[in-house]
Amino acid sequence: MPPILTLRDVYLTFGGDPLIAGAAFSISRSERACLVGRNGAGKSTLLKMAAGITEFDSGERFVQPGTHLSYLPQDPDLSVYNTVHEFVSEGLRGTQGGDHYRVDAALDELKLDPASDPRLFSGGEARRAAIARAIVSDPDILLLDEPTNHLDLTTIEWLERRLSAFAGAIIVISHDRTFLRRMTNTCLWLDRGLVRTLNKGYAHFDDWQERILAAEQEEKRRLEKRIERETHWLHRGVTARRTRNMGRLRNLQSLREQRQSMLGPTGQVALKMETGDLSGKMVIEAEGIEKSYDGRTIIPAFSTRILRGDRIGIIGPNGSGKTTLLNMLTGRTKPDAGKIRLGTNLTPVFVEQDRASLGPEKTLWQTLAPKGGDQISVHGKPRHVVAYLKDFLFDERQARQPVGSLSGGERNRLLLAVGLAKPSNLLVLDEPTNDLDMDTLDLLQDMLSDYEGTLLLVSHDRDFLDRIVHSTIAFEKEGQLTEYAGGFEDYLAQRKSAPGPTEAASPRPKKKKDQASPPRRPEKPAKLSYKHKRELEQLGERITVLTQKIAALEQCLADPDAYVKNATEFNDNAKALDRAKSDLEECEERWLELELMKEETLG
Repeated sequence: MPPILTLRDVYLTFGGDPLIAGAAFSISRSERACLVGRNGAGKSTLLKMAAGITEFDSGERFVQPGTHLSYLPQDPDLSVYNTVHEFVSEGLRGTQGGDHYRVDAALDELKLDPASDPRLFSGGEARRAAIARAIVSDPDILLLDEPTNHLDLTTIEWLERRLSAFAGAIIVISHDRTFLRRMTNTCLWLDRGLVRTLNKGYAHFDDWQERILAAEQEEKRRLEKRIERETHWLHRGVTARRTRNMGRLRNLQSLREQRQSMLGPTGQVALKMETGDLSGKMVIEAEGIEKSYDGRTIIPAFSTRILRGDRIGIIGPNGSGKTTLLNMLTGRTKPDAGKIRLGTNLTPVFVEQDRASLGPEKTLWQTLAPKGGDQISVHGKPRHVVAYLKDFLFDERQARQPVGSLSGGERNRLLLAVGLAKPSNLLVLDEPTNDLDMDTLDLLQDMLSDYEGTLLLVSHDRDFLDRIVHSTIAFEKEGQLTEYAGGFEDYLAQRKSAPGPTEAASPRPKKKKDQASPPRRPEKPAKLSYKHKRELEQLGERITVLTQKIAALEQCLADPDAYVKNATEFNDNAKALDRAKSDLEECEERWLELELMKEETLG
């Protein structure tokens, strides 16, 4: 099938090294391509070039005559429109000027009031309005920059259905892995200014990327060996055959220039998190908590018990009350009814979605070191501000730039830098994945997997939830809150199989008001449930890891000179040993409890 959109040998430079250096790709009708790459690689810029919005220094753009493109920007500007109907109407083609029924249909589909003021919209409402504007003209090509950002899960699933029925071509930038796996059949990887194409969907991208990077490393290794051989030959001091020697010297210089021109993989964010002192076993206990605003019930009577080490995901539609629930559970907002009891020795850290809290006029330096100076405390140790910023892929020149000049992904990285500098045993993350690239998401996941404290996470990223959380609190129809074992896919499976939302099994036993003893096992279950089997497997792995960790820490502490060599490290190891032993004891108790359940079901 012939391409309907092509970019050839495109270059773009904003001073210094080119951002786009010879990029080329083409898209055919009905092709669905994801444009992937690191934050700052130029994905949004390349998409704007494809849309004809951003001019390039050199190269060629071809669009098949009669082809209509529609572009969804990452940050749409709705500030100059009085109504959302007016904003969406501008998405109509010139020949569709009188077809305003299309606008009404698109707005109705996305549940937006045509007369509403878009300047008052939340992030999710603004995104829905921008999607309505992009699809209203029924284009031949949709260019979508982060279409799922700020959307709730219900709207994301609607968007997937809508795009699946779309007959045209799609190029999409997104960090939502589940969305990309479901929607794409082609991958465009923008890496170091060039575009590589994989004629398969995103599900095959990671393996393909690893093969390419491994091949590059092997090529670099062979080049280093050649340089080493040539350098050794020239250092032997041979003076005869001077002409031949000069030829080999020129060859060596050429090899060195080739090595310098080889672009290595972009650096990675250095995400690290220190768990603070051990909290009490019970972290949060909520009994019948309720919250209402303007006569509308946001949180109905809800109870839960969160223990040390639990990883809780909170999901639901935009505006349903997820952040309100988060604030109530952490004691920052008082419930209208019910009780919240917080555990002992809690040191919480909050990383919130409100980027305005950073202060757009402040520089990155001032944000990290508000009291002045060039040092900040990271995990109890001094770090230079610039060195710490480099851990999060910020350039030294950005340290003195205002926060307002940063992209969405860069602001999120700065939020993480501020939050992760502090030790904690309760980490609260409200939409941490917005605008983060895939590699940073992977590193954030790895960091959270190693985090030994308790985690509360609000997110619409289904893949991220599946990888991180042990339990999911879902806002469902009619304001009902239900807790499910596992991540998002587990939530879907249990919701489909459950007779009703109120009958879904809770992943962790709840303590009733008059119950003093630990939660008891089901008396005689028909069979061990899927969630219990999964938990049993995870506990076995966890016990092995903790046993090895305890042995290693005990060996370090057994050194009679350990305290003299480094008192801080000795104390940290002692605290870590206490935590590990406590965690091991809890894991072994729970493992035994599940093994007894297993025996009962078999007997």
